[in-house]
Amino acid sequence: MNLAEFCLTQAKADASKTALEVVGPGGAIEESWTFGELRDAVLSVAAGLKARGLKPGDRVLLRIGHSSDFPLMYFGAIAGGFVPVPTSDQLPEGEVARILEDSGASLVLHDGSSAVPKAIGGLLAGPAEIDALKTSAPGEFAVMEDEDPAFLIYTSGTSGTPKGVLHAHRSATARLAAHVGWIGLSAADRLLHSGAFNWSYTLTVGLMDPWIKGATSVIYRGPREPEVWPGILEASEATLFAAVPSLYRRILKYGDVSKTAFPALRHGLTAGEGLSADLHAHWRERTGRELYEALGMSEVSTYLSSGPGVPVKPGATGKPQPGRKVALLQETDAGMAETKTDETGLLCVHRDEPGLMLGYWQRPEETRAAFMGPWFVTGDRMRRDGDGYFWYEGRADDLMNAFGYRVAPEEVERVLLEHPNVQEVAVAEQEVRPGVRLIAAFVVAHDPERFDEDDLASFAAASLADYKRPRIYKALQQLPRTRTGKVRRKALTTDS
Repeated sequence: MNLAEFCLTQAKADASKTALEVVGPGGAIEESWTFGELRDAVLSVAAGLKARGLKPGDRVLLRIGHSSDFPLMYFGAIAGGFVPVPTSDQLPEGEVARILEDSGASLVLHDGSSAVPKAIGGLLAGPAEIDALKTSAPGEFAVMEDEDPAFLIYTSGTSGTPKGVLHAHRSATARLAAHVGWIGLSAADRLLHSGAFNWSYTLTVGLMDPWIKGATSVIYRGPREPEVWPGILEASEATLFAAVPSLYRRILKYGDVSKTAFPALRHGLTAGEGLSADLHAHWRERTGRELYEALGMSEVSTYLSSGPGVPVKPGATGKPQPGRKVALLQETDAGMAETKTDETGLLCVHRDEPGLMLGYWQRPEETRAAFMGPWFVTGDRMRRDGDGYFWYEGRADDLMNAFGYRVAPEEVERVLLEHPNVQEVAVAEQEVRPGVRLIAAFVVAHDPERFDEDDLASFAAASLADYKRPRIYKALQQLPRTRTGKVRRKALTTDS
């Protein structure tokens, strides 16, 4: 199968039906693409990339902001048998350079404004080349095997270095369970997603899911202040809305929200961060509509959720979607065993899950380490109650969650340690109020009298994407450590 072909032909949608709408400020329609137009454009890009000499499996790095060019280049590359590497336009040049080197990309598609490494020569194809790709004569979908590489996403790892997560064409079939177990998706829906295109949450729920079902994807391009979203929801007549919990919280705080607002909306979808019971209750009280949560990660499709057929139990993540094979495992004297009711264990997904990655790009040892026998270990600690609902109990590692993105503390620490007044630093999540957690940096300065939060923040901004930057800086005389010298991150936040 070819993932792009599966997404654009699975529902046998009418070629004249709207597949993609791009709306601007106030919800005004700026672009509208039918399924027929979208399919032709994707196949044009595929043919154009092939004409440039790319071979099946070659990586194509995307440095494109929030415009329709992103999905066209992304699905066009997949359609041609190439492997797109989506990246955030927030990434600074240094991070892009590391991803470019690690991925071994043969081509960089660039919108003219996103940061790119200097002196990359013939690898760079700018706006004119992108326009030419879109107007190439359409070709055909490349014939691919289910296990062939389809796309490569970079995520923070426990080592602090971004690593590539390689997915196969078969991953598209994993989305079908989410349509039933979480989204409640039908061909009549108009799904508005708030996220950026580089994010796997947006690429799957915002684009793949509607197109597989023959529904319409609505993408907003404009100012992102929380107060604009109620108006966008209403003007776009969205029936479904996907966002992270922190955005729902800010919409409630700053937006014009009531039970009569955005009348077309059936329910909201949330993922990327944990949905607190109080936020869920507040949204239901103000809007009269439900919020359904799902759990997933870059390595595997969403697999636990609540939904129209699985009533929300406030505070719980939900239940396994239909057909998902998940387990909670804990170590015993006899080896790994499944937990009993209300016992905490490591959440694991079976290697047969079609949404599971092929592996970490060029990191065979880390790929092997991520498995226990046939089970992929997510790193999430959870428990299952007597009704079959899963409850989040924290991470088994120190990975943080920033606006739905996983961030390794070591990655942030490595940047801050380059500041001339930073002797030692440790980074951890700090809960500032119930349900709201921010990245905090705890610093031992060479010269405490010259410790300057604003200076450190500016320094971090030069090398880290916005969502990776600490929002809190605290000066300490020393870092809390174990007897073996390891930093006790949990003590940093509990003692603060």
